[in-house]
Amino acid sequence: MLHFLSAVPTLEWPHVLLRLSVAAVLGGAIGMERELRERQAGLRTHLVVCVGSALFTLVSAYGFHEFLVSGGSLVRTDPTRIAAQIVSGIGFLGAGAIIRQGLSVKGLTTAATLWLVAAIGMAAGAGYYSAALFATAGALLTLGPLRIVAYKIVRRYRPEVDRLLVEIPAGGSPGAVLEAIERRGGRVVSLEIAQEGDRRSMAVDVELRGIEAPLVVADVGEIDGVLEVRWTES
Repeated sequence: MLHFLSAVPTLEWPHVLLRLSVAAVLGGAIGMERELRERQAGLRTHLVVCVGSALFTLVSAYGFHEFLVSGGSLVRTDPTRIAAQIVSGIGFLGAGAIIRQGLSVKGLTTAATLWLVAAIGMAAGAGYYSAALFATAGALLTLGPLRIVAYKIVRRYRPEVDRLLVEIPAGGSPGAVLEAIERRGGRVVSLEIAQEGDRRSMAVDVELRGIEAPLVVADVGEIDGVLEVRWTES
C-alpha cells in the first residue's frame, strides 16, 4: 500500500508558487511588450492566460492525488488529460483578438502571442523552466528587434505604396472607389473604414505600378457620392 501511495506524484505549495510565479513573470514580459504597442490584448490578458495555463497543467498533473489512490490500489490515469485542452481552448480567445477591417486583418500577432503564452504557462506549470525561458526570449526577440529588421528589408524590396483618403456618405459602399482604382491600373493593398457622424472615411493603401496619383484622384473624385478625396505619400 505504501508503495502505491508513493507512486502517485505530489507537489508541495512552495513549488506550486514557484511555477505560477515563473508563469506570471514570463507571460507578463510578453504582455508588457504588447501593452507598450497598445494592442488589443496587453499585460493583464497575457499574464492571466499564462498563469491560467500553468494552473491547468498543475491541476491536471497533481490536483487529483487523493482520488487516484483508493483502498490501497493505484488508479492509472493520464496526467495531461486537462492540460491538453488548453491547446484547442486558447483558440477561442485568440479568435476574439482578430479583427477584419475591409481588406486588412489585424490582431493576428496578438492572437499568436496569446497562443504562445499559453504554451509558456504549460511549460512553467510542468516545471520545464528552460523551455519556458527560451520561448519567452525568442518571442521578445521576434516582436522587437526582428520586427524592425524585417520591416527594413521588406520596405526596401516591396513596391511603393501610398494612401488614398476618401470620404463618402454614411452607409455608402466602397466598391465603386476600389473599382476606379483598379480600372486605372493601381492595386489595392489594404482598406480601412471608419464611421464619423454622417460620413464614412476610407483609407486605401494603393500600389501605383507606375501610374500617376493625380489620375487616380481624378477618377475617384468623379464617382457619385464621393464627398472628398486626397492623396498622401507614404
